[in-house]
Amino acid sequence: MADELEQSPLPSDQSAVQRALIEWYEADHREYPWRETDDPYAILVSEVMSQQTQLDRVVSAWEDFLDEWPTVEALAAADRSAVVTFWSDHSLGYNNRAKYLHEAAQQVLGEFGGEFPRSPGELQSLMGVGPYTANAVASFAFNNGDAVVDTNVKRVLYRAFGVEDLDAAFEQAAAELMPRGESRVWNNAIMELGGVACGKTPRCDEAGCPWREWCHAYQTGDFTAPDVPTQPSFEGSRRQFRGRVVRLLGEHDKMELDTLGHRIRVDYTPDGEHGREWLRGILSDLGDDGLVQIEERGDRTIARLR
Repeated sequence: MADELEQSPLPSDQSAVQRALIEWYEADHREYPWRETDDPYAILVSEVMSQQTQLDRVVSAWEDFLDEWPTVEALAAADRSAVVTFWSDHSLGYNNRAKYLHEAAQQVLGEFGGEFPRSPGELQSLMGVGPYTANAVASFAFNNGDAVVDTNVKRVLYRAFGVEDLDAAFEQAAAELMPRGESRVWNNAIMELGGVACGKTPRCDEAGCPWREWCHAYQTGDFTAPDVPTQPSFEGSRRQFRGRVVRLLGEHDKMELDTLGHRIRVDYTPDGEHGREWLRGILSDLGDDGLVQIEERGDRTIARLR
């Protein structure tokens, strides 16, 4: 299937895209304790817990679980009813996940000599471990995973680069974009991007999204996505572009009309639908609000903040 797909529509300067995301993640990201360890057992527990529970609620449950059963050996030796009771008491979703986790621990001891399998394929042999969880453990514990493709990652790839809404297209684009040998930091970073900056309601500027200069959605204002079928009221509105104009003029002393237009949306064309006439209307509104001053200098139009 992947061979039949067209070339993934990723930017030509992929190294710059990769570097921007990794630097953004390493500079600041949400602190979760399982991100501070490469213990595959602790990471597997966090991944199973996170399947039905918000991450902020998982933290205390994860810490309590590891206090009770700190190693895979301890969990394997535990009474299964105690594990299920813990799961239920902490409201962690379906109790069969607790049963599967307990059985997976016994498999690690009985079938793998107490050593966790390292590859995504081998990890899938553990009870209750599907492709996504196996890849997450391989990535975060062993830096040996493939590109993660979850709902957040699909949303990011769809918005940023216009990847087609097909599983095979997302998988191809994600694999092409991930730097070789860096699955641990990359998968953490791109999921953080989807969770913090590119959620269903995007926070591009507030979260300092590192992909704004390449992002199709940011430039056009169309933030629809496979899991966001209708466009949020703010995104793509004149109000959003007014905000972009004010931010740009705040960074520069002044800007010519066409320079400003190209900076606030990728599809700006002077004589097009979203061209000079459209931009003059936005600047006129801002002028009426006392925010922007327009200067006509012959055939040049200059905008500046008041």
